[in-house]
Amino acid sequence: MKKLGSRRAKACAIPTAVKMKVWERDEHRSIFSGSPNAFPECHYVSRANNGLGVEENIFTATREEHRKFDSGTAEEREEMKKYAEQYLRSKYPDWDPEKLVYKKYEGLGY
Repeated sequence: MKKLGSRRAKACAIPTAVKMKVWERDEHRSIFSGSPNAFPECHYVSRANNGLGVEENIFTATREEHRKFDSGTAEEREEMKKYAEQYLRSKYPDWDPEKLVYKKYEGLGY
C-alpha cells in the first residue's frame, strides 16, 4: 500500500482489514448482481465527498457496477444508491450517512 500523507487521505482509504470484513459480510459477491467477480472497495459516500474507509461505508461491486455507481446516468446512480443504502441499513441498524464523512475539525474543540 502506498504511503498516505494527509489525515483525510488516511481516513478515506480502505484498510485491508476493512476490505476483508466487507468481503465476508457481502458473502464474496457483488451486492447488486451476486457476481463473484467483484471487489469490496466501493464507497457509499464517495472519497471525493470525504467518505470514510469504514465497513459501514464500503460495499462489494463489480468494476462496471462501481463505475455506474460513481459515474453512471442520474437514474442509474439514484437506483443503485437507494439499493446500497437499503442493503447497508439491513446490516447496520444505526446506519447514518452523516457518520460516514471525514470531518477535519471534529473533536478538536473548534
